[in-house]
Amino acid sequence: MKLLDLLSGVNYKVLQGNLDKEINHIQYDSRKIKEGDLFVCLTGFEVDGHNYAKNAVESGAKVILCEKEIDIDNQDVTILLVKEGRKALAIISANYYDHPTKKLKLIGVTGTNGKTTTVYLLKSILEKAGKKVGLIGTIANYIGDKKLESDHTTPESLELQKLFREMVEEGCEYCVMETSSHSLDLDRVYGCEYEVGIFTNLTRDHLDFHKTFDNYYNAKFKLFARSKASVINIDDDYGYRVYKDVEKLGNKLIKTYSVKNESDYKAENIQLKEGDIHFIVNGYEFNSTLPGEYNVYNALGVIAACNILDIDNASIQQGLLNTVVPGRCERIGYKYNIPFDIVIDFAHTPDGLKNILETLKPFAKNRLIAVYGSGGDRDKVKRAELGRVGTELADYVIITSDNPRKEEPMAVIREIVAGISKTNYIAIENRIEAIKMAIDMAEEGDVIVLAGKGHETYQILKDGKIHFDEREIVDEILKDKKK
Repeated sequence: MKLLDLLSGVNYKVLQGNLDKEINHIQYDSRKIKEGDLFVCLTGFEVDGHNYAKNAVESGAKVILCEKEIDIDNQDVTILLVKEGRKALAIISANYYDHPTKKLKLIGVTGTNGKTTTVYLLKSILEKAGKKVGLIGTIANYIGDKKLESDHTTPESLELQKLFREMVEEGCEYCVMETSSHSLDLDRVYGCEYEVGIFTNLTRDHLDFHKTFDNYYNAKFKLFARSKASVINIDDDYGYRVYKDVEKLGNKLIKTYSVKNESDYKAENIQLKEGDIHFIVNGYEFNSTLPGEYNVYNALGVIAACNILDIDNASIQQGLLNTVVPGRCERIGYKYNIPFDIVIDFAHTPDGLKNILETLKPFAKNRLIAVYGSGGDRDKVKRAELGRVGTELADYVIITSDNPRKEEPMAVIREIVAGISKTNYIAIENRIEAIKMAIDMAEEGDVIVLAGKGHETYQILKDGKIHFDEREIVDEILKDKKK
């Protein structure tokens, strides 16, 4: 592609070289550079791409796009200066892949909790309506039925635009995507325009990255500035703020949903059952196989978005009934001949833990046993709150390790325990031993919830990532018990 075409929409200054060049590919990782590529120097949190510009040139890069002046002796190399490298990367990536989002209807979902479930519900409903759908999210990415592995909730802009292009080539009409605060703040989705943006809720998370709650909120709000229509949970305290801030933008369609406050889509006659939920919205009956009040909220946001997109209610009703979300209130106990149940859930924030425990509490005919920890190298303030919430709602809690990363696991555990005032807990560093203890102590009618890992099949330790699938671990423990 011609360099000038690639740079369309980018504000840049030529520091060296000329613009009459053919570009093979775009890279921001110098290790991937091949002859004729353009290298974008990104300033990261641990690595500065500017330090690898010379490596990129040695590997064949013909153009360097940077945020600060660099010294490259090779006069055949063009050097371009931009103010914001990540925005520039997003623009040139869209140019390179021929603006695929203009050929897709994007639906973005943001919030602390509920993003994953919401996009799976949307995909299910749209497919029931006969649409081909792409999905971008935490668990995996999908192009129709084809599953692709996912490393980030929202990929970097270069990979994201490539994924959009593949969706277009495969005939997708819609793309539903979890739109994380990181992706919005780091301009991974810069330039993307959304048909609908959905706000689920906002509670404490990711403050290790955003530093303040206002920064966290402002990052999330970027989605709604880029959405033609906004669907907002008005029961959430920050939902009112989103609503007011979207109003200020003018010429935006806004729809609200709720369980408690008055809204455009308010759930009435809610019946929470062991295996599903039933409720009525604006005269129509809906039910979902996903239990718990928080899943009523997830369903409401989806119903409102689908109405905006003119999806018929029959497809919405069918889609809600046919959604399975891996690692979200995933019941695995029924597979075994045991007198208690085991549930795996991704809940890793205080609010998420509260939701899953409150949902499962009525189903525990005896005790509710919770096993969980908190991620290392992440927001430390929420750890004590996780300790408090778990011990107040569960009958017994086993505090353990969960992706400790570079921190000492017991140091993280001590910070969780610091928030506990009750005595109904024990701390066990080894997560396998913690799960084994929960299963060994379980009695008839108990419900064990393994929280924090959900769909993840790994643990991130000081020395790197290891395989760790809680479904496999439960299998092994129960096999050993039968011997």
